[in-house]
Parts: sequence; C-alpha cells; structure tokens
Amino acid sequence: MARISTFDDWIDLFAEWRRDIGIDLPEIASYPFEAKYGTLKCSEIEYGDFRGQPKWERVLEIPDQRVRDALQNLIIYQGDTEFASVEQQRYLVDTAPGEYDRYALVRVMTEEMRHGFQMCHLLVNHFGHSGKIEAAKQLERRAFANNRLLGAFNQIVANWLDFYTYTDFVDRDGKYQLNMLSTSAFAPLARSMLPMLKEESFHLGTGHDGIKRILKAGLVPTDIIQKYLNKWISTAFDLFGVDNSSSAHWFYVWGLKGRFDEAASPPDPDKSKLNEHNRELYRQECLELVGQFNRALPEGATPLVVPDLKFNRKIGQYASQCFTVDGQPVAPERYPEYSASVLPSEADQARLKPILATKGWIAEKPMPAAA
Repeated sequence: MARISTFDDWIDLFAEWRRDIGIDLPEIASYPFEAKYGTLKCSEIEYGDFRGQPKWERVLEIPDQRVRDALQNLIIYQGDTEFASVEQQRYLVDTAPGEYDRYALVRVMTEEMRHGFQMCHLLVNHFGHSGKIEAAKQLERRAFANNRLLGAFNQIVANWLDFYTYTDFVDRDGKYQLNMLSTSAFAPLARSMLPMLKEESFHLGTGHDGIKRILKAGLVPTDIIQKYLNKWISTAFDLFGVDNSSSAHWFYVWGLKGRFDEAASPPDPDKSKLNEHNRELYRQECLELVGQFNRALPEGATPLVVPDLKFNRKIGQYASQCFTVDGQPVAPERYPEYSASVLPSEADQARLKPILATKGWIAEKPMPAAA
C-alpha cells in the first residue's frame, strides 16, 4: 500500500490511478481538480441527540469515538462509489454516438472524480493516519476487479443505453445520498455536499435526457429499454441500504445523515425505517420519470414500468427472493429462467450492437455554447 504524508502525496496517486485505468484524457488532465466547500444551510446540528449544538468543524470536537468512526465510514463509502463509477464507464469514450454524448460522458466522469477527490480531501485533512490510509485505498480498489465496497459499483456499464439508464437512476440515488449528507453534523462534510449536488444534477439530467432522446429516435426496442430499467432501478433500491437498518438509526441519532426530505418532515421519525422512507421517496420519483418516458411512446406501445421493490434485490428483506418485475412470487426453480428474460442478456447485447452502430439511434443534441 502506498504511504502518504500530505494531500499532495495523494494527488500524485490520483494521477497514477487515472493513467492506470486509461482515462487520462487531455480534457481530464487539464481539469483543475480542487476541493470545493459551500455555505452551510444551518450552523446547528439539525437532528438527533446533539440537536441544537454547533456543528463540528474538527473531528476532535466530536464527543464519541463511535461517532467519529461512523463518520469516517460514511465518507469512505461515498468516495468509493465516485471512483468506481468512473471505472465502470471508462470504455465508452471511444464509442460515443455524437460530440455532445462524448462531452457529457467526460464531464460526468470528471465530476465524479472530483467528488472522490473531495472525499479524500476530507479523509486526509481531518482523520489523521487512518484517513490517509483510507484515502490511498480509494485508489487501490477497482470496479473491474470486483472489489469496490458496494456490489452495484462492480457491475459493468457496457453500452450507451446502459450509461444513460445508469446516470438517470443510479446517479439519482446519488442525489438522495448527497442530500442526506448535506445536513450532517460534521460541517466540512455538509459544506462538501452543496457543490457536489450542483454537479450531480447534470449527471442525472444527462441520463434522463439521454433516454428521452433514445425514445425520440425510436430505433431501440422498448422491451430492451425496459430490461435496463429493471437492472438499474432495482440496483438503486439496494443502494438505500437494508431494511430496519441499525446503521441508519445511529447515523440519525448522531446527527451524521438525515432524511432526504429532512427540512420538510416532522421531527422524531421512526428511526428503524429511515432507509425505507428514503427508498419510497425515490420510488415515487422514479414513477414520475418513467411516466414522462411513456408520454413519449407512440400510441398503443406497451408502457414502461418501474420494477416492484421486491424484484431483483440483493440486500434487505427481499434479498435473493424470487419475484417478478410486478412483484408476484415465482417458483425458485423457474426464477433463473425468468430473471434472464427480464434483465439485459448477451442476446440483448447482440440485438443492440447493430442498432448502436447505426447513425441516428439517439436523437442528436447540440453542444452547449460554453463547452
């Protein structure tokens, strides 16, 4: 493991990581990576046992080692997802269907890198020796080696339909996670979220607009689009965490991570159901988004749907259980065949390949004036 003494040492490792995974593109190499901190929404701790006290500016102000450890863990996991997403998407640069699409992909990857950069800035500058070790480890794991911390971020993003569905729905989960951390009792983490949220809005907007452009072009079969919705929306449901989560309970009690709608919600929630609460808000948003897609379909077309919360789950009460996309039970002996029929397969990749090689499979979009 590389040893780092200062953040400049980590920056050297960051440059090596970019070269190692093959995305040291000119526009990325020239990007001015920096830590950005916004203004706190509130200077006092907003919920939990320390509510009303000033937010902590330094780790040593945190009154309990358990809280410090939990805070560091939240930052580690957030940073790991940022670097992993770049590793998942890196092969798409050379197959962009248009100038705008390449621009959008590179911008998304660059900003995800900056978000990981931000989390490592926190680790190195606030968490002493352990933070430096963990910041170095962020650049040693690899999604394509299947050792990123969350399984969702070890999956391959194989094509541009994959990318646009991923950015619409997995990056939208990112919006929820960042928003929940924006109320954190640790002031440097809360300040970090505001610039990240602004950048994240481009990512999920890119995905949603991309799918609408695909539907407008009308060349990609909607049954294949549905399979990618099934894949990434069910994956995003998992990213909200297990049901009846003790970790989410204590994050809230300690003021580290709130609800997505914290400011608009009554105090003293059921702390055993925090993940479920946020996941349901996300599901409702997905219903609205997929409804927008359906309005773009030709009359008589089979509507796209949001998969049921029970479908294709890897964690929580429905983990590894056998349910259809609409939430009906399936016999275990039939489930492998069923699952293969409603998730993207090699056969679907083969169907997609000639389509994605055809000019016009996605509606063109001009480059932004400022790009």
